[in-house]
This record gives sequence, structure tokens and C-alpha cells, in this order.
Amino acid sequence: MVTNIGLLYDPRNHTFESWASLMCELYASQQLMIPSASTDWREWGNGLKAIDVFTNEGAPSTEGFLDWHDWATALMGAVNPAST
Repeated sequence: MVTNIGLLYDPRNHTFESWASLMCELYASQQLMIPSASTDWREWGNGLKAIDVFTNEGAPSTEGFLDWHDWATALMGAVNPAST
């Protein structure tokens, strides 16, 4: 089965706003909300997870994560193919 998902950006060395902005660019056709300093990362992340390609890949919800970096790393692990 072929999926049509691009590689996610590594969240290390990014603020939430910079990483989420890159994700908005990568998935521009999904019209994600461009984050600001006042954006709730959990709300934004659950909006990203609602996109069918992420749902199909088993992307984690933000529940249970205390930090956006931890959630974004788990998301990257669920979606990006394992390196060989």
C-alpha cells in the first residue's frame, strides 16, 4: 500500500511556532491554522491529527503529552518511515 504523506520535520531545535509553521507549509492544502505565540499546541496538534492521512497512520493525539516536543517526536515516529 502506498501512502501519500511527506516526511515530517524534526521538532528538535524549533519552537512550537516555527515547527508548526513548517507543517502548515508542508500540508498547505489542508489549510491548517498558522500558529502564533498564543496558539494552544494541543488544540493545533489535534487539528493536525484530524487530517485523514494522519489518522490513517495512527498519529498520536496530544493527550498524555506534557510537552509539544514529546508529542511532535511521537508523531514523527508514527508517520515517518523507519530508516534502514
